[in-house]
Amino acid sequence: MMETENNKVFALLEKYLMGPMGKIASFRVVRAIMAAGMASIPFVIVGSMFLVFNVLPQTFTFLEGFYNATFFRISDLYMLANKATMGILALYFGLVIGYEYTKIYAEEESLNLNPLNGALLSLLAFFITIPQLVLEDGTMSLVEQSGEDGNAIVFGWEIVGDGVSRLGATGIFTAILMAIVAVQLYRLCVKRNWVIKMPEAVPEGVSRSFTALIPAFFVAIVVLVINGALIALGTDIFKMIAVPFGFVVNLANSWLGILVIFFLVHALWIVGIHGATIVFGFLTPIVLANMQSNIAGATIPFAGEFNNSFVIVGGSGSTLGLVFFIAFLAKSSQLKVLGKAALAPSLFNINEPLIFGLPIVYNPFLAIPFFLAPMVTASIAYWAIKLQLVEPIIAQMPWPTPIGAGAFISTGGDLMAVVLAVICTAVAFLIWLPFIKMYDSKLVKQEQGGESII
Repeated sequence: MMETENNKVFALLEKYLMGPMGKIASFRVVRAIMAAGMASIPFVIVGSMFLVFNVLPQTFTFLEGFYNATFFRISDLYMLANKATMGILALYFGLVIGYEYTKIYAEEESLNLNPLNGALLSLLAFFITIPQLVLEDGTMSLVEQSGEDGNAIVFGWEIVGDGVSRLGATGIFTAILMAIVAVQLYRLCVKRNWVIKMPEAVPEGVSRSFTALIPAFFVAIVVLVINGALIALGTDIFKMIAVPFGFVVNLANSWLGILVIFFLVHALWIVGIHGATIVFGFLTPIVLANMQSNIAGATIPFAGEFNNSFVIVGGSGSTLGLVFFIAFLAKSSQLKVLGKAALAPSLFNINEPLIFGLPIVYNPFLAIPFFLAPMVTASIAYWAIKLQLVEPIIAQMPWPTPIGAGAFISTGGDLMAVVLAVICTAVAFLIWLPFIKMYDSKLVKQEQGGESII
């Protein structure tokens, strides 16, 4: 009876979650966005390391004198690495999405689309949206404004500490949509044969430049007309896009939103789909934008590698404590062997050996702690940062960074972040403990000739 009920639950998850999420993940635009997120991470990590290095004296105050006499004398130089990464995140997203989205269409529809042209057209569309204009007395003019805080709008370009504000994390969503618009217009031109064709004898580089000529005019005119109409109404493309995406960001940043996110991740895993790759592929623009806000003084928990630093230490399901238990304290022979094999990967947040070896996938005995542990650790970490007991994440770390190290560095050297990571790991293990002990005893009976439990 219980087995029948469990099968019904898994069948519902497959039908109403696995199917729709799998279909969404296969959309061309979603694949392009996920590719952009993955492509931007190395640059974000590099820029983050320079920021962490620069803020170390805020945590270790005994370094202030040394830094003032040495590194702070050239901080404007080395912090350029941060401004050239975190300060222009929207450019990375726009460029990669334009390239990948065009490449996908070229391969799957056999169209004569050049990914490089798609990337450049995406940047053209995005750059048109960046300057701020205003309509006064029937004349459209670039905004000029100076601020007391050092920020200013010069010839329509808003300049902040990191450079042009709209090129940073705040511009990611506009860059994404402009890339989609540009590639679709480029695709339309090629499908309708609205391109200039050169003779085969013309070098490829020259031919490519002329092929993009009409699409470039088309993209520019469409974006200018839309932006101009919105400016006449007192807004612009950039501000319009910020409204719906702002709602999505606020929803994802709420405690309830965090719980929903981690429920979806683990619901996908339980039916055999890599939930973290799919869900966080969508969320990369949000967590990077939140991290940039934290650098500017915000306190947003869901930023950077919040996930691997605090919530799922050891891998999805927060299984670091679990793997130590089955490696050294389990009575089942197969659990001991599996635990020792999975121990080293788990230290680096890789736990596929556990997920498919225990297994956790389609396992009714372990499904509850697999869902519950990360939702509890996410709640603990969320409120610890929200209540300012722990510094928010300001730097991106590689996701396989071991327990404590990622939390410490990503928060700019906050020792309380290490304590929080350890607490989350301990709480997760306590949630797992009664379930794994029960599962262990059942496996022991199975090994002694009892009935198979799965």
